[in-house]
Amino acid sequence: MEKFKSGFVALIGRTNVGKSTILNLLVGEKVAAIANKVQTTRTVIKGIVNRPNSQIIFIDTPGIHKPKHKLNETMVESAFSNIPDADVVLFVIEATSDEIGKGDRIILEKIKEANKKTILIINKIDLIKREKLLNLIDIYRKEYPFEAVIPISALNNKYKEIILDEIEKNLKEGPAYYDIEEYTDQTMRQLAEETIREKALKLLQDEVPHGIYVEVEKMKLRKNKNGEEIYDIEATIYCLRQSHKGIIIGKNGEMLKRIGRAARIDMEQNFGIKINLKTWVKVQENWIDNQSVVNKFKQQ
Repeated sequence: MEKFKSGFVALIGRTNVGKSTILNLLVGEKVAAIANKVQTTRTVIKGIVNRPNSQIIFIDTPGIHKPKHKLNETMVESAFSNIPDADVVLFVIEATSDEIGKGDRIILEKIKEANKKTILIINKIDLIKREKLLNLIDIYRKEYPFEAVIPISALNNKYKEIILDEIEKNLKEGPAYYDIEEYTDQTMRQLAEETIREKALKLLQDEVPHGIYVEVEKMKLRKNKNGEEIYDIEATIYCLRQSHKGIIIGKNGEMLKRIGRAARIDMEQNFGIKINLKTWVKVQENWIDNQSVVNKFKQQ
C-alpha cells in the first residue's frame, strides 16, 4: 500500500502573475480573491487539497513588489518568510517574459538561499509562441535545478492534476494536518471580508485604487420565519479618501448594491447557507501606514 504523504507548499511570484487563480484551480474552491489587479492577495491564505494518498496545504503569498509604505513592507516580508518553512515551493512566472526580470531575480535568489525543492510554473502560455516558451525554459533551467517546469494556462482545468501529481511526488511521508472535510483554515469572517473586497476591486475597475480594506463587524446565525438558517453579516468597506467613498457608493447607492449583491451570491455558494448582507463605506485616511490596521494582514 502506498504511504500517505503531506506537506506545505508556498506559492510565490511577482504581483499579478496569477497565483490566486492557480490556488483556486488546485483547491477547487474559491479560496483566494481573484481580481485582475496588482496586489489582490494581502494575507497568507492556506488552501487544502485532500487526495487519496496525500494532503497538500497551500500557502498563497502576497505578490512581490517594491514596497512604498508599511502595508507593502508587511506583505513582502510575509511572502519571503514562507519560503524556508515550505516543503515545496511553486514559483510562478509569466510566459510573456523574455528574460529573468528584476522581481523574478529577487525571488530566485531567495529560493537559492533556502535551497528548497521548487517547481517552476510558467503561466499564461496561451499568450505566446512555442519558441519563446522553450527559450524561457532554457534560461531558467540554467539558473536552478527545478524539480519540474510546468507551462500552464491557469484558466484551463486540465493542468490541475499535472501540478498536483508533481507536488505529491516531492512530498515526504507524513500525517494529515487538517480534517479531510476542510479546504481552508480561514475563518468564515475572513472569507466574507475577502469576498467583498474581491467584488469591490472587480466592479470598481481602476476608479478606486487599492486603498480599500473590509472589516466584518457582525456575523450572526439565526433562523428565519420558515425555519431556514440565515447568516446576518454587517461589513464596512474602508477607503482612503472622501472622493473614493462617493465612487464606491455610486449614484443612488447603485455601486454599493452591486458589490453587496455579487458578494452575497458568492458567499451563499461557498458557505452553502443563505446570507443577509449589509455594507457601509467609511473613510479612514492613511490606513495603509497605520500599524494596527496593517497588522491585520500579517501572517497569522
